[in-house]
Amino acid sequence: MRDNSIPEADRVEGAPHPRETQMLYGQTKAEQEFLTAFNAGHLHHAWLITGPQGIGKATLAWRMARFLLTQPARTEEGGGLFGEDLAPATPENLDVDEFHPVAARITALSEPRLKLLRRAWDDKKDKHKTVITIDEVRVLKNFLMMSAADGGRRVVIVDSADEMNTSASNALLKLLEEPPADVTLLLISHQPSALLPTIRSRCQTLRLHPLNPADMAQALSATGTEIPASTEALATLAVGSAGTALRLLNLGGMEAYHNIVSLFGTCPNIDRQALLRLAESAAGVKNVDHFDLLLRLLDFFIARLARAGVAGAPPHEACNGEAQTLTRLSPNPLAGRAWAEAQQDLGTRARHGKAVNLDPAALLLDMGLKIDAIAAKHATR
Repeated sequence: MRDNSIPEADRVEGAPHPRETQMLYGQTKAEQEFLTAFNAGHLHHAWLITGPQGIGKATLAWRMARFLLTQPARTEEGGGLFGEDLAPATPENLDVDEFHPVAARITALSEPRLKLLRRAWDDKKDKHKTVITIDEVRVLKNFLMMSAADGGRRVVIVDSADEMNTSASNALLKLLEEPPADVTLLLISHQPSALLPTIRSRCQTLRLHPLNPADMAQALSATGTEIPASTEALATLAVGSAGTALRLLNLGGMEAYHNIVSLFGTCPNIDRQALLRLAESAAGVKNVDHFDLLLRLLDFFIARLARAGVAGAPPHEACNGEAQTLTRLSPNPLAGRAWAEAQQDLGTRARHGKAVNLDPAALLLDMGLKIDAIAAKHATR
């Protein structure tokens, strides 16, 4: 049972935790791949669930865990009183009744056959640790050695495997190399290329994909979020991530991006007063989240400029008037390459500026002027 006074490292603010989410949208192919392996009796001992953040990887992992821990044990022979076949019916999906005792215990984190591995809370610093350490992985040893009370399966969820430090990764690798019987490990990864190759090679990979606007609307609606009129624009801006879309809605991201496009639509000879207002809106400790949002949106905008120069305006706009601005500022492949280089350079500047606590307003002002300078060389008038 978790301490409700401690925030959860794997929870998105304003949304239910993935273990509390019953439905998963837009990932039918991945679910079916797992279910087919289960029904064929070829269930791998470790699954690596990959894809961008916020598209349902954790929700799928918890659905898989509920499913596995509520499935009856398979027997080779029927054992009915009159010789009837008592083999369980072949499941057609991963759905589990939310009132099932196991499902209720999982929601409360009190199911003894399930272990969640995530960043721990640091009491001394009063915040979550930045990585999953070997201490958290060592806890698995006792869990995996115990005998399940009812002889059933055990499940381990790692959310996320990307956050393990080197020692934790090596410790988990040993478990993957010599997996205990009837244990399934579910590893969530946003950047699988950063994991140890030996970890990847010992897992069956399930690749999840960005959500389309319809699936995005369903996923957000399930969280009780009010859906904006332009779901297509939101899905484009969030790059198909429901988690990102939720953050954008909570922080006014759609309006902020429209303001960015409108501002840089004045390039070259940018409206400096408007740029100054944008920069100053991120100043101060209370605006840290807004500062991070603006950096993310600027990176998204410049990436769109780079692609527009090479492939033309994108098929879907992230806000009204975006396509026209992208086409004018990045009219050809030469401009596209310049914007691609700018994205890398400005991204490096942003990370360095945050690392040394550079004034957010000064950093944004500098970035805006550099964007204007590039536009002066490549934009059509």
